[in-house]
Amino acid sequence: MVQADHIAVTHGSLTVDVPRNIFKGPDCTLDEVAAEPFRRLVRDRYPWVSENSVDVLLRKARLEMIRVRDEESNGREHSRVLASEGKLDEAIRHMQLHLELEPDDADSWYELGNLLCKAGRASEGYKAFNRGRKAFKTSQRDR
Repeated sequence: MVQADHIAVTHGSLTVDVPRNIFKGPDCTLDEVAAEPFRRLVRDRYPWVSENSVDVLLRKARLEMIRVRDEESNGREHSRVLASEGKLDEAIRHMQLHLELEPDDADSWYELGNLLCKAGRASEGYKAFNRGRKAFKTSQRDR
């Protein structure tokens, strides 16, 4: 579950609201300095929770944060991370899956076009750009 500045994460029977601001960058790296007050809070509030359990909770929170950011960006955030790691084929597949669900998302068509061009598939990339342009024009007409 997502709140404005927290995400709810469950570990065993414990559900904790984890602050979003302890994660940095597109890959949601844990900022250890920003996370320390949260670690202390969890240990103070739940003294039976081990340090290892807090680590597990934060790893789960990171994965949830990645999922949330990807959802908020209509699939583009995770595709950019995959592409930056040199995983262009995975990034392309990720965008294609999103576009199956949201075929009128002009920004995602543009992102797919960029990824396809980077992968050396310019002809497919230009088709994606055109599809995005059509989706954008349609959205402007429907306003």
